[in-house]
Amino acid sequence: MKRRIVWIVLGCALMAVLAGCTEINKPITPESKGFWNEYIVYPLSWLIKHVAGLLGGSFGLSIIVVTVLIRLLILPLMIQQTRNAKAMQALQPEMEALRKKYSSKDAQTQQKLQQEMMLLFQKHGVNPMAGCLPILIQMPILIGFYHAIMRTREIAQHNFLWFDLGEKDPYYILPVIAGVTTFIQQKIMMAGSAQQNPQMAMMLWVMPIMIVIFAINFPAALSLYWVVGNLFSIVQTHFIKGPNVSAHSGGAKK
Repeated sequence: MKRRIVWIVLGCALMAVLAGCTEINKPITPESKGFWNEYIVYPLSWLIKHVAGLLGGSFGLSIIVVTVLIRLLILPLMIQQTRNAKAMQALQPEMEALRKKYSSKDAQTQQKLQQEMMLLFQKHGVNPMAGCLPILIQMPILIGFYHAIMRTREIAQHNFLWFDLGEKDPYYILPVIAGVTTFIQQKIMMAGSAQQNPQMAMMLWVMPIMIVIFAINFPAALSLYWVVGNLFSIVQTHFIKGPNVSAHSGGAKK
């Protein structure tokens, strides 16, 4: 199951890279045609410029504010993802018992294991793929940010802190912070589960490494978007899962 999630994430990341190669040299304007330009790229470009106007012309601060606004919009999905992860954590002992019961690797036994797992998820109202939805929703937004920044000259050429929004971070500070905050966010989300599931433990390291690699090659504005989004998610996850994380994981081990 978790391998599928890994491949979905890798596929989405590849999609982000490939999508960034199209129309990137064409300025985005109100006259830009096509669903992608009219409903994703231009609205993001307009929103970043409009908020920057309210913040004294700082596009960097504008990206931070717009990131928070987007996170607030998808907050219900993120809350659902966090609660679903908590429910999956509670089911770890039962899932492990099923794996031991159907430990044979032949196709018939593995099919039976999958059926029993699905019955277990249905019984407790848990969707094992719910964690992918926020990621899938964020990928078009991430690509849209890339286009909005690179195709809006005043944004791409703006300085913020030690970097230009449209250029790579020259000191690799933001990519490293993006990777570290991704690790922390996933660590909190998977608390008590990664030790029991090697595939989840692998995810804990694979995703931050991917983020660092992509952030090194992408405009610093995207790293800024990812860092702010991660910090928002860390605070959100802490308040949703709260002190029950440690107690819950301890109970799972008994």
